[in-house]
Amino acid sequence: MNIRHLLAAAASALTLAACGGSGGGYEESSAVMAPPPPEAMKMAEAPMADGSGGEGEAAPEAPGAVQYIAYSHSIGMRLPVKSIEPTMLGHVAACNAAGPAVCVVTNSSLNAYSEDQASAQLYLRATPAWIDTFLGGVEAEAEAAKGEITSRQTTAEDLTVTIIDTDARLKAQTVLQARIEELLEDRPGNLGELLETQRELARVNGEIDSLTSSLAALRQRVDMSQLSVSYETKVNPVSGGTLSPLSDAFGNFFYNLSGAVAAVITAFAVGLPWLLLIGALLWIWLRLIWPRIRRKKPPVA
Repeated sequence: MNIRHLLAAAASALTLAACGGSGGGYEESSAVMAPPPPEAMKMAEAPMADGSGGEGEAAPEAPGAVQYIAYSHSIGMRLPVKSIEPTMLGHVAACNAAGPAVCVVTNSSLNAYSEDQASAQLYLRATPAWIDTFLGGVEAEAEAAKGEITSRQTTAEDLTVTIIDTDARLKAQTVLQARIEELLEDRPGNLGELLETQRELARVNGEIDSLTSSLAALRQRVDMSQLSVSYETKVNPVSGGTLSPLSDAFGNFFYNLSGAVAAVITAFAVGLPWLLLIGALLWIWLRLIWPRIRRKKPPVA
């Protein structure tokens, strides 16, 4: 049997193993609630990493299945205009103080429209424990700044099947990589077969790198939830911005008056020829036509 046939047989066997492994991953996992803590996730993934739970060795009976849940939180705050920037900078400082392993700021923006209008946005990723602490104290923080919380929202995405399937495919490709390397060492073959085997090995290495990156990104979404905070202006009823329409109206009084007079003059200039024409026709009717009509009517008995 040449190297090409051996590669095809190894790939077929590993494909069947990957299909079976992805379905049995639930039985080999430990039971934790979503989102699981990192320690529990490591314990649940240990049988998959060291190869235990395979043929000839009974896997430990697990009371449930691991759930990999990615959470996204959003919160809206309405604050006085002078408190928006300090509040956002305080949240950024708290995230940076926790360290990149706990909290990371992904994006922030501040927009000042006028002295009475401003808005800001903050996006970050953090561990569930840090976000729970943040959400637990943000309402008191808003009240201390004479503001309020306008919205809260939490969404969850179940990544359990995706993570288990990606992990099974990664393990199958890793085993295939090891077998191809053994073929290169034990069965050299001719030059054409060697080149084909090396191309297959390069393809497998690329697939392993892609699956490794995808799996790391998926697990990061589970380990660190996403949080978005929006800051908007709380309008003061006696602020200059509230009274600005009145000041604008008084300031534009003469401009608006001149515009209205100009509109009346323009309308009169446009309608004057029509008024003259209508007056002339009415005079002809009353002076010339209507008296003749009356004289032709017979007297009423």
